[in-house]
Amino acid sequence: MLCRRAAIYLKEYQSLSSRFANTSWTGHRAKSTAKIIDEDDVPQTGAALLRSDLNRVKRIVIKLGSAVITREDECGLSLGRFGSIVEQVAELQNQGREMIIVTSGAVAFGKQKLRQEAVLSMSMRQNLSNVESGMRLSESNKGKIRPPSLEPRACAAAGQSGLMSLYDAMFLQYGVKTAQILLTKPDFQDEHSRDNLRGTLNELLKLNIIPIVNANDAVAPPPEPDMDLAGVISVKDNDSLAARLASEMKAELLIIMSDVNGLYTAPPGMPDSRLLHTYTPEMDQVVIAGKSRVGTGGMDSKVKAATYALARNCSVVICNGCEEHAIINIVKGKKVGTFFTRAQARGTPTELQARLAREGSRSLQALSGMHRTAIVNKLADLLLERKSDILAANQQDVQEAFASGMQQSEMARLYLSEQKLETLAAGLRQIGANSINAVGKVVQRTRLTDGLELEKIAVPIGVLLVIFESRPDALPQVAALSICSGNGLLLKGGKEAKHSNRILFSLVQEALEPFAPVDTVALVSRREDIADLLQLNQYIDLVIPRGSQELVTRIQQMTQGIPVLGHSEGICHVYIDQDVDPEMAMHIVKDSKCDYPAACNSMETLLIHKSHREGPLFDRMCEMLRLQGVKIHAGPKLGQLLKFGPSVAASMRTEYSSLECAVEIVDDVDDAINHINTYGSAHTDAIVTNNEENAHRFFKMVDSACVFKNASTRFADGYRFGLGAEVGVSTSRIHARGPVGLQGLLTHKWVLSGTGQAVGDFTSGKFKYTHQNLPVTEEPANS
Repeated sequence: MLCRRAAIYLKEYQSLSSRFANTSWTGHRAKSTAKIIDEDDVPQTGAALLRSDLNRVKRIVIKLGSAVITREDECGLSLGRFGSIVEQVAELQNQGREMIIVTSGAVAFGKQKLRQEAVLSMSMRQNLSNVESGMRLSESNKGKIRPPSLEPRACAAAGQSGLMSLYDAMFLQYGVKTAQILLTKPDFQDEHSRDNLRGTLNELLKLNIIPIVNANDAVAPPPEPDMDLAGVISVKDNDSLAARLASEMKAELLIIMSDVNGLYTAPPGMPDSRLLHTYTPEMDQVVIAGKSRVGTGGMDSKVKAATYALARNCSVVICNGCEEHAIINIVKGKKVGTFFTRAQARGTPTELQARLAREGSRSLQALSGMHRTAIVNKLADLLLERKSDILAANQQDVQEAFASGMQQSEMARLYLSEQKLETLAAGLRQIGANSINAVGKVVQRTRLTDGLELEKIAVPIGVLLVIFESRPDALPQVAALSICSGNGLLLKGGKEAKHSNRILFSLVQEALEPFAPVDTVALVSRREDIADLLQLNQYIDLVIPRGSQELVTRIQQMTQGIPVLGHSEGICHVYIDQDVDPEMAMHIVKDSKCDYPAACNSMETLLIHKSHREGPLFDRMCEMLRLQGVKIHAGPKLGQLLKFGPSVAASMRTEYSSLECAVEIVDDVDDAINHINTYGSAHTDAIVTNNEENAHRFFKMVDSACVFKNASTRFADGYRFGLGAEVGVSTSRIHARGPVGLQGLLTHKWVLSGTGQAVGDFTSGKFKYTHQNLPVTEEPANS
């Protein structure tokens, strides 16, 4: 249930665009707030409720607006965009989908043709008249003549055949045939005409022919306002035509393409304007972008057409047809344009979640360190008190993951046990104990001159967005670190851990409630909401994706100006040097690989000095790994030395995350360093050696977040480092590296206290800077 503060902001959110109500900008307003649903709890019937469902559609109507395929001068077609759209439609058609195109462009095509004819037929007197009436040519515009005024219906008549010929020629390149159908409003009013239309289209689709449909602008009357009586939409433009056609043909998806990106929360270009990726017909106070540069429909007609089609079980996306691969990406379920859905509200709008987290962060900062520690200690107690409920929810996740065929390495990350919960609770208490004096702590003091003192103080970053996969124990760990550092938090866990995440999140809220707003920490329900959150740089200060390299890269590409702290793959190495204790080496390699193979700090590549190739250590090492069930892949050098042996590794840049690893021979410590810096992921790398000089060189030259000597790579962990936990092991350079604990979630501000000084006093020589370092205080201001 929303707290009182949330209720207030929800009311504000519902009137998000009301401040634009008295502007002269022309737009459309309709009803409700953005919707949030759980992607795993929706039925798969009727129109798609989620974008991910769009990859299953078969019959698709594509509406091409005039602005998409018409040149900027509105005279002729933009062949580049036109060709790209044809290629995408042909690709989908060849996949076995049934494609129907509703096209504009006949007027522009005909205008180009008739204008040339009209200019050629102009008399000398007309040309002279144009020159004498103000068109007298200069050197810069010599040869230009005022273009003649052309009647649109005549242009449509002249351009229709050429437009269709172009469609034929371009689709034939992909082995696809087309057929033309011209329609007018009376064709939909007559029941027999509609039956004939459906029969014709169905027959063409059976023959694998793409129908090219257009309003017959050569005979159609001028556009008229929609009457919208009893839910009937007129055919006054191609938006309306496409919606009616999608309904008649029971299409599963209608894509309306124009030169605008979709629907906005405010007039595009204004500071608060934001593209709506998802829209429901009940949305209230949403400002929608106005009419495109050409065409008769405008955005208002597109919204009416979209809601009409959606009400008849056809999914709709309004998008920018000038965007590359827009059609293909929409069908793949990617976040392109505005997706129309009838999904019901199941939570708080993402923008409101981020805003409440910002307010919650300020409430946390106002608390004392003891109070923030009390929240985390309460969470630790709840983990043990409710462990039976947590383990039951986790078992449900594990069973569903097993049924879905999840890999064993991923199952290991997903699984919770009593021991894990006890370790987790101990880690949270450690975080609380270490954090009492963290926020507000003075870390540097400088006396600039007598009576003018400067302090550098540790403060929260603000609001964090943390995206994590598989591991439900990451949720309380990250929440505890965020609370103790005074940061608001938005969490998005993997759907494979949805039952575990829900109960763990409820415990976080229960621990927060006596001290701070429960909305300080929020759980994001849908994968689709991530793209919306990544636009909210006015509320979110840092994004931390925990998971695969693919996840991190995708988030980095999607974010809109928000810094990303990369927590990517862990390709960790152990190097066995020439001078080494064999028993130590065996022990460290076994632990690094076999203790928890699914962890990001597990060894993925074993590097062995060439001197051991013919000695007993190499054979013992391989035999030990074999007995532990580890599958070995030979590196390129080792593969050349072995006549009979394991398969050669497909890549030395592989994170196996299971009982597999690569083994490679290196010449010396420098060769090992070069290999690690070339193929590693800058996570954790270790040397096992008795040679201090080689160890020192390894420490200095290996460019990784964690570098160890004579210790397992598995020590790269926030709890083992004494941090209590970490939000991840960062391989970034800025702003933190390695296990990122409480200190990695703080930044600084400078506080200057004076007695009336001004910069001019120093310029004039009245005062002089002394820049004297002062001892720092131990207690923060709000402890």
